[in-house]
Amino acid sequence: MASKNSGSQKPPFSKPPYQLSADEVAQELGTNLETGLSPSQAKQNLGQYGENKLEGGEGVPMWKVFIKQISNAMVLIIAMALSYGVKDWIEGGVITAVIFLNVTIGFFQEYRAEKTMDSLRSLSSPTAAVLRDGNLDHVASIIVVPGDIVELKTGDVVPADLRLFEAMNLEMDEALLTGESLPVFKEPEPPIEGEVGVGDRTNMAFSSSTVVKGRARGIVTSTGMATEIGVIAETLKGKTKKPSRSMSRKKHGNFQPVKGATLKTWDAIGKLLGLTVGTPLQRKLAKLAYCLLLCAVVLAIIVFAANKFRIPHEVVIYAISLGIAIIPESLIAVLTITMAVGMKTMVKRKVIVRKLDALEALGGVSNICSDKTGTLTQGRMITRKAWIPGVGIYTVDRTEEAANPTSGVIRFGEARAATSEPIDANRTFERQQEARDQGRSALALKFVDETEPRGRKRIDPEDTPNEEDFEDGALLEMVPELEAFLHSSALCNLATVRFDSTKKQWQATGDPTEIALQVFCHRFDYGKKKLVADGWKALQEYPFDSEVKRMSVIFQEPNNGRYFIFAKGAVERIIDLCTNVGFGDKQTPMTEEMKQEITRQMTTLADQGLRVLAIARRTIDRPPEDWNEFPRDEVEENLVLMGLAGLYDPPRLETKDAVRKCTNAGIQVHMLTGDHPSTARVIAREVGIIPADFGILPADVAQSMVKTAAEFDALTNEEVDRLPALPFVIARCAPNTKVRMIDALHRRGRYAAMTGDGVNDSPSLKRADVGIAMGLAGSDVAKSASDIVLTDDNFESIVNAVEEGRRMFDNIQKFILHLLVSNVGEVMLLIIGLAFRDRDNFSVFPLAPLAILWINMLTSSFPAFGLGLEKATSDIMRRPPHDTKVGVFTKQILVDMVVYGTIMGACSLCTFVIIVYGVGDGNLGVNCNSKYSSECDLVFKARAAVFAQLTWLILISAWEFKSIRRSMFRFDPYQTEHRFPFFRDVYRNKFLFYAVAIGAASVFPVVYIPGLNTGVFKHKGITWEWALSFGAIPVFICGVEAWKFIKRKYGLFNNRESDRVKKDASLSLRQGFFTMAKTVTRTSSAGISRSTTMEKRSVARGDEVV
Repeated sequence: MASKNSGSQKPPFSKPPYQLSADEVAQELGTNLETGLSPSQAKQNLGQYGENKLEGGEGVPMWKVFIKQISNAMVLIIAMALSYGVKDWIEGGVITAVIFLNVTIGFFQEYRAEKTMDSLRSLSSPTAAVLRDGNLDHVASIIVVPGDIVELKTGDVVPADLRLFEAMNLEMDEALLTGESLPVFKEPEPPIEGEVGVGDRTNMAFSSSTVVKGRARGIVTSTGMATEIGVIAETLKGKTKKPSRSMSRKKHGNFQPVKGATLKTWDAIGKLLGLTVGTPLQRKLAKLAYCLLLCAVVLAIIVFAANKFRIPHEVVIYAISLGIAIIPESLIAVLTITMAVGMKTMVKRKVIVRKLDALEALGGVSNICSDKTGTLTQGRMITRKAWIPGVGIYTVDRTEEAANPTSGVIRFGEARAATSEPIDANRTFERQQEARDQGRSALALKFVDETEPRGRKRIDPEDTPNEEDFEDGALLEMVPELEAFLHSSALCNLATVRFDSTKKQWQATGDPTEIALQVFCHRFDYGKKKLVADGWKALQEYPFDSEVKRMSVIFQEPNNGRYFIFAKGAVERIIDLCTNVGFGDKQTPMTEEMKQEITRQMTTLADQGLRVLAIARRTIDRPPEDWNEFPRDEVEENLVLMGLAGLYDPPRLETKDAVRKCTNAGIQVHMLTGDHPSTARVIAREVGIIPADFGILPADVAQSMVKTAAEFDALTNEEVDRLPALPFVIARCAPNTKVRMIDALHRRGRYAAMTGDGVNDSPSLKRADVGIAMGLAGSDVAKSASDIVLTDDNFESIVNAVEEGRRMFDNIQKFILHLLVSNVGEVMLLIIGLAFRDRDNFSVFPLAPLAILWINMLTSSFPAFGLGLEKATSDIMRRPPHDTKVGVFTKQILVDMVVYGTIMGACSLCTFVIIVYGVGDGNLGVNCNSKYSSECDLVFKARAAVFAQLTWLILISAWEFKSIRRSMFRFDPYQTEHRFPFFRDVYRNKFLFYAVAIGAASVFPVVYIPGLNTGVFKHKGITWEWALSFGAIPVFICGVEAWKFIKRKYGLFNNRESDRVKKDASLSLRQGFFTMAKTVTRTSSAGISRSTTMEKRSVARGDEVV
């Protein structure tokens, strides 16, 4: 049996699959067309046939990582060369060993990190909807195996070669395989006789081709390199050439070879140095590194100039010290590993990062534009109401099982009369909210007085049915009008509902909307499978289109009877195409009065949070010769409305808290949905996107809160920009409306994330700053256009991704600050140290080059790694998004770097001065930069004290920088469990704790080991000088804490707003309309001031309503 990692094997067939029937192919592969493979069969086939991937072109080239490490160590290499040049063999040898260790360790760390990111990115590769054990699962394409049953829909990329056995209006783009620019029409039957070319195998779908139109099911016949695209896989390895890189003189003129060669050379150099590849932050840090390298050269020149360009051994060593001091050698490695860890954490939180840029961008998101169905809601719909014209309303109660048609009870009642008291939407919402808060898991949908169902005991609609009144699954009397409604709902439907006798449970596959309708039809034993078995024959299908918001199918009734068109879709789109309403003797013309009645019934259902669909049909007397030539606009006309279906999709339990978290974080949530405005309004109220009572808002803001796509699209860009706030809810949303919404947000300077799942969502996903695709319901086209993919389609996962993005951004700032502060302190010490002259008038460095190297490579690096692993701070989602234009190098970071570096350098300089000039006689000896002598005793002791002190200050700064603004002694100002939480807080990050502890302890052997101290680090053991090293620690801590206190008190770098914790710890929110009495919250940390919800129109940039 082949290993799953080996090349793909092709299953043996008696004849090519396109020459066999679908049943024969299934039989030869041992699969079932209705249930697919079992998990054990899939695992066995994966081992037998190999993974579904093309060979070559993957992985991270090891040599590139190695070259990158060499370039990162360029300053050390120069220092090594200079050391050998002046015949300082000890220093040169040590630097050589450090370079070897640095490159080796950095290589393996970065290579592992790159491999990790590569494997995590592969999780976002196109997924496949496969039928396994009767359940439709979305799995990575790499584990699709021969025998799998794959479902395809518009926008999907075919994961492997398939023998189609079911298709409807299927057209494929096979340009990658055949070069044919036009879509190819596919039909599953009959088998093709004889040998034909790939382009003529119309019953096959080939790997990497795209579904342009329609839907299908097929059996996987080959995977990976055994597919047709695998045969020409070499052609897929080519990379897209950048413009203007051609060397052709004929095509582009005489100067083109020079221009092309120059640009290619720059590309190669930029790629090698990391200046033109990677994320914006990686490129920025690469530029920083080379700027610092230039600064090192400038500082070396300063050293030479200070010594009047006399460049003996001692001067060269001093220049080496400054060069090493200014370069944060581990910066790039720490960044790469932090990003790899961030991507791993994202996967655990149900988010796959496709583009590393998104990791940096997520923390700056200020607006999230989200779909409703399946993202804010559970995506498990139940048909709660069905209004049949002239008959009444059928209601399904006492069930939360979306796929089980036998659970619950069905009640019947007459529809509300036009003269009845209108429903108060606010009162209804409040009553439903109260019912849910008392423990009810679903919305209690109730109508006014119902008449007695035919032949049944009258039930008060305001009461919950009693057990003796109904039994689960009990059927009402079938009437012709209901039967016609069920026919239309069941046949204009692609979902399947089946009972698994092995597992003793109902299973459903398909779109949640269609599953809800199909289950409702099964309650009356009118499921599609039964109707097709009775002889109903599908002839044509016009799939749902987000532009027209409807779907239609054409069927022929049994025994070659009449032809029917069945349609369903948005109510306003369907009724405009209807000429009549009702069935049989209850059929009436579609008048304006009837339209108003239908609209009123729709509004009644929508006001209860139901998604309302219209069901219609039409009889065709004279069918066309070719159904494929029957235009859609001629099909969807002169329809007869059969009724309305009200579907309930409850909000996810976690959505409300997720919206509140966004509110606290200064992020505004917009719901862009295809639902009716009333339905959208109810759900938006439930999750806190809009208030239950618009009376608390200014009139102009309330008016712009909820709009339909038609209303929003009718506004010019200038009118949109003049709105006091962009809509929080857009109903009946079309793909182009999403693009306009993103553009409107950008014009207001906002940083927006947009969700999408369909092919038509690709433009808005690309236009958004962060495009978010749905992993379960999304098409492959949408995923390829996105930056991140949600594996659970859950809005809470978006919030988790934003939180993780902010955590990463914070941590990157922390370790950059930590590394650069130590460099500033060292450079300050050495620059001022130029004034310390020995008897030969040469500068004596306060810290030896190898001591600086030890601090930078071993003392600073590991705490920097630890800071990259820091958990999110308690207030990470209680502050506005950061400015994405500024990035990590904010004014606060730059000022902090100078302030803390100055304190650190000043403390070290004072220690050196006190030992040499205060207690000592100021004798700096001769040639003390090169070797130890009795004359250098004072200098060597001062260096030892400075080395110990600087090491400890850098380590302590790692703990201080766990928070940029909060005190080290109380990182979380909201916690009340501990009066002095310092030890608990510093031990929480165990990697950082032990990095600091071990680094601090390592000072003693470095100072005292004979030979190592005087020969390598140019210092010696000390006694009373330890007091100065220890004494500098509280001085440094006081300086850092004082600067943090000043920043907090006077609101420095925080819009001049003090961020000291107040007693009420309240927050001013611009969104987040919650029933606080019914919801448990951390009032101690995130109290909510309702009085500031919208009234204050003049607000800070981070909180403003857009």
